[in-house]
Amino acid sequence: MTAIRPTPARAEADGPAAVPPFAVIGGGQVRHTLAGREQEIVDLVEATYRLHSAGDTVNPPSYFLRFPDRPASRIIALPASIGGQVRVDGLKWISSFPENVASGLPRASAVLILNDHDTGYPFACLESSIISATRTAALAACAAAALSRGRARPTRVGFVGTGLIARYIHTFLAGTGWEFAEIGVHDLSPESGAGFRGYLERTGTGGRITVHESAESLISSSDLVVFATVAGRPHVSERSWFDHDPVVLHVSLRDLAPELLLSTANFVDDVEHCLKAGTSPHLAEQLTGGREFLDGTLDDVLAGRVPVPTDRPVVFSPFGLGVLDLAVGKYVYDEVVRAGELTVIPDFFHELRRYG
Repeated sequence: MTAIRPTPARAEADGPAAVPPFAVIGGGQVRHTLAGREQEIVDLVEATYRLHSAGDTVNPPSYFLRFPDRPASRIIALPASIGGQVRVDGLKWISSFPENVASGLPRASAVLILNDHDTGYPFACLESSIISATRTAALAACAAAALSRGRARPTRVGFVGTGLIARYIHTFLAGTGWEFAEIGVHDLSPESGAGFRGYLERTGTGGRITVHESAESLISSSDLVVFATVAGRPHVSERSWFDHDPVVLHVSLRDLAPELLLSTANFVDDVEHCLKAGTSPHLAEQLTGGREFLDGTLDDVLAGRVPVPTDRPVVFSPFGLGVLDLAVGKYVYDEVVRAGELTVIPDFFHELRRYG
C-alpha cells in the first residue's frame, strides 16, 4: 500500500509553514472504500498488529469517560501513533450507549481524527463506527485462522450477540474463505436474533442457520464461538459447555467467568491493555494474583513462539488497539485521495500566523 497524503509545503521564508488541508470522510465513503476488501484489510490489520508487537507504535491506555447519571454508557478515547511507512498519529473517540438499541439506534458511534506526522495538525476526520467494526472483525478473522492451525478447521460457527460487530465478523470470515455447514445464532433479544438470521439468509453464504434459545445450546454445538455482546459482567461459567474444545473469539471481553478461563488456553492481543477495566482476563488475574493462566499473545502464535493447544478450549480476548483504527482509517483516507473524492474544508485552520 502506497501512502498518499497531502504534504505540508513550506511557505516563503518569512511566512508560516503551510498546514495540510483538513478533510471530512463520511460513513458512506468509508463503507464504499472497504467493501469487498476483507482479505486486504485482514492483511493490513495483521501487519499493523505485528508492527505494534515489534514496538514501532505508541498505544497508550484507553481513557474512559463515564457518567454518574448514565452508568451503562461511556465514551472512550484511544490515542495512538504508527511508525514504519505509515507515519500517522491520531485518536478514536467512540461512544457506547446501550440504551440506544431500544430506540432503534446503533449502540456505538465514533469519529477518528488523523494527525499529520510532521506538523501535528489534524488533516482528516472520518466516521469511525465502520472503521472500528472493520478492524475488530479483521483481527477476529486473523485470530480464527491462526488459532485453528493444528486442529480440524471449524465448520460450525455460533454467534452469541447479534449486533453490528457480529455482522462484520461474519462478513470478514466469509470474505476470507471460511465456509460453515452450520451457523448458530443466540441473542437475548428475539428481534435481534431474527434480524441477524435475516441478514445471514440474504448473504447467501450457505450453512444451516439455527436460532438457539440458550447460550448453552449454541456453544455446545459450535466449533467456533463468537461472543459479541454488550455484557458488563460474566454470564457464562459452565465448563461442560466447552468440553468439545472449541475456538472462542471473546470479542466482547466480559462474558466468560474468570474461573472458566483457568481451564482454557488463553490468548490476548496485548497483555497490558487486556488485563484492565474489569475484562474477564482482568478478573482472572485478580482471582489468582498472577498471569500464569495466559498462554501468550496472538503475535506469539503468528510468530510460532507459542503452540496452540488442541486438548483444551482456546479463548482469544482482544481488548482492541487504537493503532488498528489508525491503520484502517489511513487506508481509507489514502484510497479516497487516490479516487479524487476527498472533501476538503477550506480555511478550517484560520489563525495560522503566530503574531497575527
